[in-house]
Amino acid sequence: MSGFYPSSIIGFGHAVPKRQVFNAEIEAGFGIESGWIERRTGIRSRYWVEDGETLTDLAAKAGRMALANAGIAQSEIGMVLLATSTPDHLLPPSAPLLAHKLGLSDAGAVDLAGACSGFLYALVMGDALVRMQGKAVLIVAANILSRRINRQERASAVMFGDAAGAVVLAPSQSGFCSLVSSTLTSDGSHYDLIGIPAGETLMTMRDGRTMFAQAVKTMTECGNTVLQQVHVASNAINHFVPHQANARIFDAVAEQLQLSNAVTARTISDYGNSSAATIPLSLSLGGKQYSKGDLILLTAAGAGLTGGAALLSCTG
Repeated sequence: MSGFYPSSIIGFGHAVPKRQVFNAEIEAGFGIESGWIERRTGIRSRYWVEDGETLTDLAAKAGRMALANAGIAQSEIGMVLLATSTPDHLLPPSAPLLAHKLGLSDAGAVDLAGACSGFLYALVMGDALVRMQGKAVLIVAANILSRRINRQERASAVMFGDAAGAVVLAPSQSGFCSLVSSTLTSDGSHYDLIGIPAGETLMTMRDGRTMFAQAVKTMTECGNTVLQQVHVASNAINHFVPHQANARIFDAVAEQLQLSNAVTARTISDYGNSSAATIPLSLSLGGKQYSKGDLILLTAAGAGLTGGAALLSCTG
């Protein structure tokens, strides 16, 4: 039976590998001056997996935390959405294995390959599933990018880390926050700016400057769209949680959206850029700061070119 149900985020979770890699290690490898990476990107460190660690292992840790935080029975989860660009295998999808590791074998499970915007795509789809079916949805965004970067290419080697973030959406009006506005976009004319070509394993960045400019443009436009949809002024935003691609990117977006540094999440300094995982990771890390009535703006852009934004309203 389907109908219209309320939908709220009732749990957050996150996970990173044990190995923390500081800038000094990477700067020494490239022979660049101390402090260069942080000045250019805002990153001080990132986390990289060791041999033997898998994407679904990392995703499962974040998923378990979100489920525990939600206090929800496994039988209540109707769907698992895994936003990742680095699955354990190209076929079969990794989401069913993730669901199995979490004891959610009766739930549906599917991968979403939305690059850095993948969590926002999963959030909007998950919210729709909850509202139509009245079953909870576990969303996990996770990436192991340390195995996909070219360690000899400075542009990618300094940026990327491994992490997972998760949320539980449920048919409830008493969760932490609810989705009140969203937009999703794509622009295939910039399809080849960053990617992993078919048959290859390492990421390439063709034009970093153009990617920078397009990311700022897309994130700003999407952010403005979701605010305009519900007639919310930028000065009403309590928390700005952008995709943590590069501090210079999201600072430029915040400036164009007229958002202050005080409301902007900055998890990139310790965790680097983990693509789709950065927003749910930031939400989980900042969860204790959210109060009833707060508005949280999320926005992202990434390879594809994919983009999106979402506005959350804190309900409890």
